[in-house]
Amino acid sequence: MSLRHFIKHLECKMKILPYSSHLSSYPPSFIPNFSPFSSLSSYNKDQHSTKPNRIYATLFCTLIELFLACNRLSKATEAFLAMRELGHVPDLASWNRLLCEFNASGLLSQVWVAYSEMLSCGVVPNVATRNIVVHSLCKSGSINSALDLLRGTNAGEENDTVTYNTVIWGFCRGGLVEQGFGLVSEMVKKGIPFDSFTCNILIKGFCDMGLLGYAELIMDMLGKNGGILGDSVRINTLIHGYCNSGEVNAAVDLMESLRKEGFSPDIVTYNTLIDGFCKIGDFETANGLLDELLRAQINMDGTSEILRIDEGVQRKDWHTEEKDRVVGGLNLKANLITYTTLISWYCKQQRIEEALALLEEMLKNVFLPDVVAYSSIINGLCKCGRIAEAKVLFEEMKMMGVDPNHVTYTIFIDSLFKARQEMGAFNLQSQMVVRGITFDVIGLTALMDGLFKIGRRGEAENMFQTILKFNLVPNQITYSALIDGRCKLGEMKDIESVLQEMEHKKVLPNVVTYSSMINGYVKRGMLDAAVNVLQKMVQLSVRPNVFTYGALIDGCLKAGEQEVALGFYEDMKLGGVEENIFILDAFVNNLKREKKMNEAEGLFRDTMSRRFLPDRVSYTSLMDGFFKTGKESAALNMAQEMTDKKLGFDVVAYNVIINGLLGLGKYNVESVYSGMRELGLAPDLATFNTMINAYCKENKLEDALKLWSEIRSFGLVPNSITCNILVEGLCKASEVEKAMDLLNEMLVVGYHPTSTTHRFLLQAASQSGRAERILLIHKRLVAMGLELNQLDYNTLITILCRLRMTAKASLVLKDMRERGFLPDVITYNALIRAYCKSLHIKCAFAMYSQMLGEGVSPNIVTYDILLKGLSDAGLMGETGELLNEMKERGFAVGPNTYDILIFGNAKIGNKKEAIKLYCEMITKGFIPRASTYNALMSDFAKVGMMNQARELMIEMQVRGVPCNSSTYDILISGWCSLSKQPELERELKKLYKAEAKRLFREMSDKGFIPCKTTLSYVGSTLAQPGNKLNAQRLLDKYYKRRASDR
Repeated sequence: MSLRHFIKHLECKMKILPYSSHLSSYPPSFIPNFSPFSSLSSYNKDQHSTKPNRIYATLFCTLIELFLACNRLSKATEAFLAMRELGHVPDLASWNRLLCEFNASGLLSQVWVAYSEMLSCGVVPNVATRNIVVHSLCKSGSINSALDLLRGTNAGEENDTVTYNTVIWGFCRGGLVEQGFGLVSEMVKKGIPFDSFTCNILIKGFCDMGLLGYAELIMDMLGKNGGILGDSVRINTLIHGYCNSGEVNAAVDLMESLRKEGFSPDIVTYNTLIDGFCKIGDFETANGLLDELLRAQINMDGTSEILRIDEGVQRKDWHTEEKDRVVGGLNLKANLITYTTLISWYCKQQRIEEALALLEEMLKNVFLPDVVAYSSIINGLCKCGRIAEAKVLFEEMKMMGVDPNHVTYTIFIDSLFKARQEMGAFNLQSQMVVRGITFDVIGLTALMDGLFKIGRRGEAENMFQTILKFNLVPNQITYSALIDGRCKLGEMKDIESVLQEMEHKKVLPNVVTYSSMINGYVKRGMLDAAVNVLQKMVQLSVRPNVFTYGALIDGCLKAGEQEVALGFYEDMKLGGVEENIFILDAFVNNLKREKKMNEAEGLFRDTMSRRFLPDRVSYTSLMDGFFKTGKESAALNMAQEMTDKKLGFDVVAYNVIINGLLGLGKYNVESVYSGMRELGLAPDLATFNTMINAYCKENKLEDALKLWSEIRSFGLVPNSITCNILVEGLCKASEVEKAMDLLNEMLVVGYHPTSTTHRFLLQAASQSGRAERILLIHKRLVAMGLELNQLDYNTLITILCRLRMTAKASLVLKDMRERGFLPDVITYNALIRAYCKSLHIKCAFAMYSQMLGEGVSPNIVTYDILLKGLSDAGLMGETGELLNEMKERGFAVGPNTYDILIFGNAKIGNKKEAIKLYCEMITKGFIPRASTYNALMSDFAKVGMMNQARELMIEMQVRGVPCNSSTYDILISGWCSLSKQPELERELKKLYKAEAKRLFREMSDKGFIPCKTTLSYVGSTLAQPGNKLNAQRLLDKYYKRRASDR
């Protein structure tokens, strides 16, 4: 189902009256003065008492209630509109039922419409009416409007305990429990009694805020001292508060003290304690509680058919006195929630095997798992990357007669999007539509988030507008996903408008919202902006969490700001935020980027010793680092550890293995591909890209094209990376036309050539050496939809200049200007280099002057090109003025500039200046290139200063600069030439020949091929008298054969 059809379906299903969203913004006190049916008011007052009118009104009310019961919300609102247009007026009881049903179905804006119509018809509301309206206001977060309605009651109208309890609930729900407690004194003044609900609401409110002392105080004041008898709801709420705060032992102590006063724990108490122990990671005690419940059930039922399945899981009995404190003497049975609680926590801790064992135990003990239990395990499997197993459980769930609900589908859709399996996500979306499962704000948020993740921003933005259009209230998760999606796509300028919208709708940004912003700024390299967001969080009392700090630390490390990263780490520790595996991953990844894999593995092992359990992501990252540094065995050891720890391989981990093994060239694509399929892993686009790239590197283009055709059979669509890999491979094989055919094929799916594609194809076309061929490919790419930019023009000009086609390049430059693109330093450097290589030095400097005249600042590369041009032309005397100008512009003489100057001076025999520059270069810590050493040695060799040349070679080797073929050619020729001097002593001649012979042997051992001049010197100098010509012929023949073998 396309997105357009999906939205149309939702419009039909969730259509709401156009004026209802406007009414929702008005306080109730204004609603009676506004009615869209004001023209019918007098008619209604005259007719509402007639018997037929009441019968029709009753029929309409019944129809509306049926529509609401079937979740056909748009039909319900249309029926209500039709009833009012026909002038039918229900009685008060029917109005109240309608208000209640609209409120229960979530159509809060429709409550205001119905209430307005009721008042305009002259129907006087009662306290039940006001209670429903107040409840809907509190549900929508309009607590001030609810308070206005409570206190704006007319004379003769009364509020009751339920009214006040509802408003108190609204305050507590919004985190304003103190204001809610203040209403109790108002109740006392007005003589309105408070009841157990008042007490329970306030206790829950204080518990939710973590104010457990106040909660106990409320229980004493309103409960024991206020005459309200204690009930299990109140006590279980307080116990839940302690457990939720991690104070489980305090919860047990509270229960024990109340037990002495006659309180008997029920199964809710038990389940709350199990949840509390799981929350603090004490699964042994939680399992001990379940064991005791099952034993109690055996004793009560007189049966021993209750089974526990350990399957290798070691459980320690918790202290006997603890068990007796909780369990002793109770007749309780474990219920579905007991199991579901444990399963849910096992899944949250990624202990999937134990969760599955518990599911099996439930079935053996005749507990049919519900949708919550199945959804929890499916969620756990998806988070561990075991989507294939989750699909199997999904089908098993349906076979067991448990229908997946919107939560189950949302979990799957979200996970499939994260796994880049968007076709599967869209299929599940279609299933929801077919099965009539309602999309709530969470489901639509998951779809929006997924569309952002796959780069379909337009459709994601449309999905957000759909949420607003259907009067669904976006929550913090929705806005956080919207901000996160825009941040990840680099649309940082739109973020402030979203925050303003949240402020207008009274949706407070939370730590997730701000963390998404910080992550977005960090990824764009805008660290200052990210720090500003952190400061804003602190000012608004939003406490940064470990993910906030993680984004900042990771961003600083990637930017090379290690001290700043460590500062944030210290701030995090001082703020009481515990580090997690993601923080440690950031430091490990930083070491990995610096190729310090021994230190990275050391930190990784240290992490394991500090109770942090590395997950699949940690192992995958380290494995990737080992592969990239050539440590194959260490990488495979990581893979083995993953297997031993049953972490499982997801597509990302397998892609790392494929990429690593194929990169080493030790495995073929077919074997790793089949291995992945055997593990039940569906390849994603990254897998295909890796395999296609491997085939291209091996020049197996037919196999690469076969994989290209296979991509769509997996429901995947090739992206720009896939296309560029294949285009590059085809271009390297000079298959330009095949690459163009591939691009034509991609046009069908909406892909257009990019600057990268353009560069690959132009480079391949340049091999022909014909400007017409290059320009033709350029024009064809533009016709295919290439959006020309400055980079594309620079690529074209650079390639033409590389072939010294400066006239054609100048025409392209003219076209570039006409299209509104100004040449930059890259453009001018390409043209200047072309003129210098052609030794048209005056043209090069004319282009340089034009560059300055247009306000384009030269860079160090510009000056190096010009200096090289002067050097090649032997005009070293003209370099001084250019060097002064270069220094005036703030450019220091670097290693490349020194190499050019030394080479140029050595070439014209200016040894003194060349040696001076060389010493200056060494003093500054720069290391000359081999060509620079060769130029200096050649200059010495020309005048017979071979000892100095030898010293340079030794120094060259000490500095780690490898000798090349030219180095040996210069030295061998120099020693041979020196040995031929007639006035030289015989011993010196022998010594020089021996040195030449040693160097010749060393050159041969290193695999270098001597040049013809060297062979001539060797043949004439080292051969025996009378055999010099034959020796030279043999040497020529031998080295020609070696050259052809290579």
